[in-house]
Formats: sequence, structure tokens, C-alpha cells
Amino acid sequence: FSFRCMLLYQTDDAIPSADQIRITTSLKSQKGSVWTKNKSIFEYWEVEVTFRVTGRGRIGADGLAIWFTEEQGMEGPVFGAADKWNGVGIFFDSFDNDGKKNNPGVVVVSNDGKLLYDHQNDGSTQALASCQRDFRNKPYPVRAKITYYQKTLTVLINNGFTPDKEDYEFCAKVEDMVLPSQGYFGISAATGGLADDHDVLSFLTFQLTEPGKEVPTSDAEIPEKDKEKYQEEFEHFQQELDKKKEEFQKEHPDVQGQPADDPFETVSDRELRQIFEGQNRIHLEIKQLNRQLDMILDEQRRYVSAVTEEIAKRGAAVSGQQGQVSQREIDTVVKTQEEVIKQVNEMKNAMADTLRLISGAQHPGSAVGVYETTQHFNDIKEHLHVVKRDIEHLVQRNMPSNEKPKCPDLPPFPSCLSTMHFFIFVAVQTVLFVAYIMYSWWHFCLCVCFSTKWREYIF
Repeated sequence: FSFRCMLLYQTDDAIPSADQIRITTSLKSQKGSVWTKNKSIFEYWEVEVTFRVTGRGRIGADGLAIWFTEEQGMEGPVFGAADKWNGVGIFFDSFDNDGKKNNPGVVVVSNDGKLLYDHQNDGSTQALASCQRDFRNKPYPVRAKITYYQKTLTVLINNGFTPDKEDYEFCAKVEDMVLPSQGYFGISAATGGLADDHDVLSFLTFQLTEPGKEVPTSDAEIPEKDKEKYQEEFEHFQQELDKKKEEFQKEHPDVQGQPADDPFETVSDRELRQIFEGQNRIHLEIKQLNRQLDMILDEQRRYVSAVTEEIAKRGAAVSGQQGQVSQREIDTVVKTQEEVIKQVNEMKNAMADTLRLISGAQHPGSAVGVYETTQHFNDIKEHLHVVKRDIEHLVQRNMPSNEKPKCPDLPPFPSCLSTMHFFIFVAVQTVLFVAYIMYSWWHFCLCVCFSTKWREYIF
């Protein structure tokens, strides 16, 4: 059953609508919860909850909780519900109260009706299992699948990055858990100094039975008195709906009973439309780029085959000439590969510019397409390196074993000065250096003597 067709008990600030229930709005100090009116008699069960937690701030509060308790929950301090419950609560905690930087996170806490929740430590002292998952401001709704079967509780999370509804990841598992045989399902949320919108899109419950065990019929599950009451409510609702349809047809005879489409677009519909448009543009760009790269690779394959045939034809030629031809072919292939890599890099830069332009029309969560494009470029570059290595291997295989490519010998250095001229040049330099030293020494002595005689003359 989903929330849209399940009989509910609504408390506090919860606001129902046609397609979702807003448990709390993004205002400070809000509390809300929604509970089933009737007890579930399933021994083993599974619930699938689809919800959104959105807010303008980088940090949100307080969080959202999914409940299975023996009694209906009332307003309280534990994510909008009462404390000391008998059952289990799966808490999607947004705010980091204990300062350990492990939020947003998911915490599983069981209670026998006597335990007070340790909110200041984010339930870390009471948690039976937990995992760290960021469930705020995701491009797609977040999904939680909670299974209780043979005293084992399992929590799976769909992080909301993909539209795949079955893309679940393991979060937590608790064994040997004893829960009440009958209870109420509920979901609650609360805000504090910070605030988020907590919206529930669907809440599906399923009964799990052991293989070979008979499933009780729906008539046996609902008492006859309640069944008659629900039937009367349904008939009353159906009569009101038919009456409104007749009034609408009288006021709008040109429509012929077909309701007019809503000309307005909701915020979620607009976000989804922008995401899909951006993804489609990226997909088209990647397809076009893939075709261009296939053409380049096909050209390279033809060129490699041509080089291989040319080397095979000249295999009977002279070994020296063969080595020269092979070297020229290698140089040509290397230059061609460099040009191909250059073209691929230019196309990669152009693709990055295109993605930056498209990113303005889509949500930041659509980074999967960018990652796949980068991975595609890496695969192409690796393929080009493999082609280059194969060509070098073919060339070396066709060269004779006793001949290896050698570097050319360096030409002799030019000598413009003979030995005799060198010694004469050294001797002249020595004489000039000695003459300069003697002249400096003679000039120094003369200055000293002149200074001494001048001082004697004065005194």
C-alpha cells in the first residue's frame, strides 16, 4: 500500500497533497509525523520509502525517521515523534550534534519502551547499526528498503543519483532483533535552528512469508466491522467525485468530460525536466564524438595495415636498406600518432567546454555522464598506445638479429690552432702577466716611499 491509499493518522505540521506528504516545511522548530490507523499483523515485512530532504543551506536539520512501533507515536523530541517507543526506528539524521563529522547518516535504534534517545550523541551509544549516507539535495528521490525477516533487520539505501529505482546499496544489518508481532508503521521529521523540507512520496509495505506457508487472505486480515466502515467511506467518496464531475461538465461543456491539463509546472517537475534535457544533450554530444573517434581509429588501422604490408614486401631487401626504410616508417608512424593524440586532446577540450555550457541547465548531481566521457577518452588513448607499440614490435621483428640501430658517430671536432702556436700563445701570456705584476709592485713601493718622505718633511 502507498500513503496515497493507506488510511493515515496525521499529526502536527504534516501537510498532505495529491502526490506527496510534506512532513515538515523548511521553517525552524517544526515537527510532524504520519502513522497508519490500523495495526499491521505481518510477522515478517518489508517497506519501501521514497522521500526527499531538501534545503538551501549546506547543513540541514534535524532529520527524518521511519518507525515500526507497538503503539502509534505522538509528538515528541525524537525526530518529531515521542520517546520511549516499543519497536524500532531508522533515523536519517542530518545534523551533527556530537561534532564527529559523520552526518548525514542512517542509524538503527531499537527500544523496549524504557529507553531515552541520546540525541546529543546522535544515538551512537544506542545504535545497533549505522552507515554514513548523504541524502540531502539529491537530483532524484532517495529510496530506503527496510526488511525484517526471521529476526534480521536489513536496511538498503538508493542514494538518489540515478533514476534506477533498484539501484540499492547495503547500509546496515541487525541480527537477533525481536520486534512486536503487531504494530504501526509511521514516518516523522523535525527541524531545529536549521531547517529542511522533508517530503514523503510513497510508503509501500509488503508481507513476507516463508516458502510453503499459506498467506492469509485479505478478508481475514480486516475485521468485518472495519471492512463495512471502509466500504461506506469509499462509496461516499465516489458519490462526491461523481457529483463534482457532473458539475464540471455542466460548467465546461466544450471539454466533454476531459479534465484540462495543469498549465503550471511544479518545482520537482521543472528540475527533472532540466536534468533530462541536459542528459540528452550530453548523450548526443558523446554519440557524435564517438563517431568521429571511430573514423580516426579506422583510418589508423588502415595505415597500420599498409605499413605492415610495406615492411613485409621489403623483407628480402638488403639489411642496411631495410633498417633505413624501417626507421623512416617508424618516424612516420610516430608523427601520425602524435597528430592523432593532438586531435583527440582538442576534441576533449571542446567536449569539456560543451559540458560546462550544458551544466547550467542541469542539476549538479549529473556527474555520471562526465565520468563516463572521461573514461571513454582514457580507453581511446590507451588503444592508441597499443597500436604504437604493435607497430614498433613489427618493425623490430623484421630487422636482422645481428643488426641493431646505432646512434650516428659524432664528427671530429675542428682544430684551428697547432701545438706550436698554442705554446707561443701561453709564453706570451706568461710574460705579460709577470710584467704586470712587477709594474704593480714597483708602483706600490714608490707610493710608500713618497708618503714616508712627505711625513718627515712636515714634522
